[in-house]
Amino acid sequence: MSGHESSSPESPALVPGLANPRALSLERFPVRTREGSTTRSAWRLLVASDQGEGAIVFVEASPAETFYRGDGIFLGWAQDRMAAAYQALRPEPEYDGFQMQQMG
Repeated sequence: MSGHESSSPESPALVPGLANPRALSLERFPVRTREGSTTRSAWRLLVASDQGEGAIVFVEASPAETFYRGDGIFLGWAQDRMAAAYQALRPEPEYDGFQMQQMG
């Protein structure tokens, strides 16, 4: 056992309050906010857990203003709690192998 492993049989929950959460899909789609006259893009993360399904929508209203909306199991969650769940469950982008050649 290394110094980084815990001797406790329980590991910390990936998303506190949800048992066995897993991302089902992540899709980008257009949204409009009440305050804005332009269409923006948002990310919708669909999640399943032992408690049921739900989604977290991540919206960047401006570079300085972001917010989350929840439905299903995430309905009523606070912004910071949804942000933490979104970050924990968001799939990592796949590496496509593309590299720029440096000339010079």
